[in-house]
Amino acid sequence: MEIFDKALGVHPYSLQVRLDRAEIITSNLANVDTPGYLARDIDYQNVMQSVSAKLESSFHSDAMSGGRDQVKYRVPYQSSPDGNTVDLNVEQAKFASNSMDFQTAITFLNMKIEGLHKAIRGE
Repeated sequence: MEIFDKALGVHPYSLQVRLDRAEIITSNLANVDTPGYLARDIDYQNVMQSVSAKLESSFHSDAMSGGRDQVKYRVPYQSSPDGNTVDLNVEQAKFASNSMDFQTAITFLNMKIEGLHKAIRGE
């Protein structure tokens, strides 16, 4: 596994964090009308810095946990009378942005794999 970690770098971990974030944002969207629901999110940059540090120090199994352990509650732009902190427009924008970033991460991972494939073939 360590060989793959070195060869692929942070790209598989980036995909996992993006997937975790998509699930969290989807949960927020599903609870937009739930009284008292508190919107959650993860800070991608902070999580990836933590993953990079773990990869450098050889704690690979801990690195794959993604962002699940760093979920935070989002501070709403405007408070709701029922205590719900989900803003539909904000969540939709964050979901769209995360989706584009996920596709970018897949592209980088595919490029990395293609480069490894070429190296194996001796091209």
